[in-house]
Amino acid sequence: MSDLPPYPPLDPTTYDLIIVGTGVSESILSAAASSSGTSVLHLDPNPFYGSHSASLSLPDLTSFLHSNSLSPPPPPPSDTPDFLSVDLATRSLYSSVEIATFDSSILDERHSRKFNVDLCGPRVLFCADESINLMLKSGSNNYVEFKSVDASFVGDSSGELRSVPDSRAAIFKDKSLGLMEKKQLMKFFKLVQAHLAAAAASSTESDEGAVKIAEEDMESPFVDFLAKMPLPPKIKSIILYGIAMVDYDQDNVEACGDLLKTREGIARLALYITSIGRFSNALGALIYPIYGQGELPQAFCRRAAVKGCIYVLRMPITALLLDKETGGYKGVRLATGQEIFSQKLILDPCITVGSESMSSLTDQQKETLRVLVPKSISSEGKIARGICIIRGSVKADISNALVVYPPKSLFPEQLAAIRVLQLGSGLAVCPADMHVLYFSTVCENDDQGKAALLSAMSTLIKPQVPENLQSDSAVENDTAEAAKPVVLWRALYVQAMVKGEFGGSISSAASPDGNLSYNELVESAVKLYEQLMGSEELFKEETSPDNTTEEENDGGVEIEA
Repeated sequence: MSDLPPYPPLDPTTYDLIIVGTGVSESILSAAASSSGTSVLHLDPNPFYGSHSASLSLPDLTSFLHSNSLSPPPPPPSDTPDFLSVDLATRSLYSSVEIATFDSSILDERHSRKFNVDLCGPRVLFCADESINLMLKSGSNNYVEFKSVDASFVGDSSGELRSVPDSRAAIFKDKSLGLMEKKQLMKFFKLVQAHLAAAAASSTESDEGAVKIAEEDMESPFVDFLAKMPLPPKIKSIILYGIAMVDYDQDNVEACGDLLKTREGIARLALYITSIGRFSNALGALIYPIYGQGELPQAFCRRAAVKGCIYVLRMPITALLLDKETGGYKGVRLATGQEIFSQKLILDPCITVGSESMSSLTDQQKETLRVLVPKSISSEGKIARGICIIRGSVKADISNALVVYPPKSLFPEQLAAIRVLQLGSGLAVCPADMHVLYFSTVCENDDQGKAALLSAMSTLIKPQVPENLQSDSAVENDTAEAAKPVVLWRALYVQAMVKGEFGGSISSAASPDGNLSYNELVESAVKLYEQLMGSEELFKEETSPDNTTEEENDGGVEIEA
């Protein structure tokens, strides 16, 4: 490849593990394996860390989306006298990419490089979730700093944003709730907290007389349990979509398919409740990394490098090397032509076997290859994502905020919740007079997903209209629209969600999912580690996550063990 930098040959040429891609799951695995003494070579075809979880400047984000929305041509066939060479191909995870600039000054060098824009937003961390515990246990928390998400809201088509109460004080201060609604919500939270306390104590003490939710209720749909409380629709919506972060309409079994069980719903509420107050200088339950979510995989990569992992960026792999007799995995061929060997291989979710290579193999070799190569060609659904650079804020005097639009809250055909995350300059993601908005919703097809995001955008943002096209009606409506922020730049695209595959010698990492948190990506990394290392403990020699403390630095939250 002519555009590759002139890398010297890698030395050594044999490793225990080769990982391709520096996303969240791959970077956690790299840090964990390196900490256990495994020799790791970590490659990425991109010139930056983070892969599909990177934070990029506007020019780099635009270039990445356009170049990755079409599958590149396969590399030329190659062969080797010692191994069976199977050429690899890259498939696109992105489609329907639309990028619009409404204010050309935003692309000036003075502005464009001041953005750190997430490729797979919106995403945040709960203060008590497993990704935080893993950072503390691994020591990766030393390489990243966080700030709080100031507030959470549930919105509707009228433009009203109702606060998601995160404490007893917040419930009673909330002017959008009536006195009876406040009492009902307090009663429900007390029941959940009593159940969690009883469940925590049951393993060591007698639970006689403890208040616990009945087992029958725990196995029932969460929406039915909420109806038994009873809770009014407004409160149910806040709990389901603003706290438990459910995707699909829980009142529509046909659209939802698999309703959230009460047991999982209570677990999600427990995560939210225990996140509040875990770090004294973190407001609410949610935090976000300064400089963007791309700092998270970089933190784990830095930890891996300290433990001996070797990193090479701008380095694609072009082929798998298999034993000619047994078909067993032996190694990979780099884009430079060098052959590197390992016992195990973890692939980026967009890497597949080239069709020309498959057609040239015998039936027996194809069958062997199907076992070895991850079947990541079949996706697990889609998620529509949107990014808006705005001047102003969706809520006065609030910089960092989460907004959730429950199903059917914007239009009758809205089947899934739409999440919106606003981030300001205090997180070093944009210039001081702007904010970044991230939108996402799970969808069945591109048109459906993009239509849902555009509906949310029109509710929150005032579109820019050229002065010569303004009509009298536009001027009359100006008062109602005046409070809305103005969009300066916008991106819309759809990402395929690909499930990770766990094979014998070759496995594949999962693509970013549609969740707000990182828990499923962390779970994917843990499963990969267990497959590779057996029962060996993750980061066993590192610091325990117990007795965590935090320090404040320029308003940031530094989590420390």
